[in-house]
Amino acid sequence: MVGLGLLGSVGAYVYFFSGLRTSPPALALASPSALPSSSASANAGTWQIASGSVAGYRVKEQFVGQTSSHEAVARTGDVTGQVTIAQSGSSYELTSAKVTVQLSGLTSVDSVAGYNVTNRDRIVQRSLDVSSFPTAVFEAQGVTLPAGAETGQAVTVSVPGKLTVRGVTNDVTATLQLRVNGTTAQVAGSIVTNMNEFGISPPSVGFTTVQPAVTIEFQLSLTQSV
Repeated sequence: MVGLGLLGSVGAYVYFFSGLRTSPPALALASPSALPSSSASANAGTWQIASGSVAGYRVKEQFVGQTSSHEAVARTGDVTGQVTIAQSGSSYELTSAKVTVQLSGLTSVDSVAGYNVTNRDRIVQRSLDVSSFPTAVFEAQGVTLPAGAETGQAVTVSVPGKLTVRGVTNDVTATLQLRVNGTTAQVAGSIVTNMNEFGISPPSVGFTTVQPAVTIEFQLSLTQSV
């Protein structure tokens, strides 16, 4: 009877964690708003991050007894900062950008059957030492935007910069898409990095081990400063 009970428990575990796991897709540009052709072009200037912007992370979790990993995803809308775009002749350059994320607002948005993913959030808060280091900050270096940005097309560009998490700053590269339409703009993209490089040990709790690779993702709405 004990053996049958154990087998039943294992069977239930496999059932819960084999297929009943979902993660949202990566953040991306939203569908463009319809604008007159004369307005659908880039403008030089400073752009403030507006409400509706989102940033977060995704990491791979490995559950004991499972052959496939699960993608844990957490996001927050507590994002501030600005982006500056300058014009040189017919080309445009992203001259600077600073994005600040309040880490205390990170909330898991994936799902795992039989598990309350908000328990993970408390573990992440401790790992990041949010009480001492409440923000993550990305500061971009200047980069010339690809052709098409001047006409309001969505362009893809690699942007080098510095990322500060838990008091540690490292060089990173953000891969982003940018679309500027008149006085509004959208930016979406990601930064791939490693927890260990910021002095963060991947959590290992009970039946779950977290891999050190982490993808930071963002979807930003911007409005041009007057």
